[in-house]
Amino acid sequence: MRVLVVEDNRNLVANLFEYFEARGHALDAAPDGPTGLHLALNQDYDAIVLDWMLPRMDGREVLTRLRAAGRHVPVLMLTARAELDDKVGTFRSGADDYLTKPFDLPELEVRLEALAARAHGRGRRVLEVGDLRLDLATLEVTRGGRSLHLYPACRKLLEMLMQASPAAVSRERLERGLWGDSPPDGDMLRSHVYELRRSVDGPFATKLIHTLPRVGYRLALPEGNEAAEASDET
Repeated sequence: MRVLVVEDNRNLVANLFEYFEARGHALDAAPDGPTGLHLALNQDYDAIVLDWMLPRMDGREVLTRLRAAGRHVPVLMLTARAELDDKVGTFRSGADDYLTKPFDLPELEVRLEALAARAHGRGRRVLEVGDLRLDLATLEVTRGGRSLHLYPACRKLLEMLMQASPAAVSRERLERGLWGDSPPDGDMLRSHVYELRRSVDGPFATKLIHTLPRVGYRLALPEGNEAAEASDET
């Protein structure tokens, strides 16, 4: 994954480079808005990490100009602001996701991987993982040629997981996709994942839905020891 980091905090940038490059990702960095915009317009990236507060041009202005130029690379906005109006404004400016400082590096990684995977699948009308198939036009779900009946919330959850596959999707992102900024009381996400597993994995020998403790969930064909994960947290 090739990522552009537009951030003026040198210590944070150094931490990002150390973590991401050790995990096989390639990073470029820009210390201010104009430099970041120039790189974003003239280079190809799988995702962009964009700080809200930047010298010479703030992150929202960079994002607005990037989208006006027709560039649809996924952008994750970093912000210290947690108010609802700020979050809404971030998405209205064209951001695909946001993360509030301080944050954990593994969460940033899985969010970026999910954004990049979804962007690469943009325009697909049929999602397929193994023998699991979701037709986005008809909303028909089949596995191994067998039709599966899913409630709307479970189908939406399945779509988010399949769009990101094989990357993981954080619990926070799944909850926001289902309920926006007003999730219901209790752990309803766990209940929906349980119901989805009953339909998608229950009747089949190969389990596709895997739990990543303290991160979220991923939907993918098992590799190595991943087959054992299908029976963990529900």
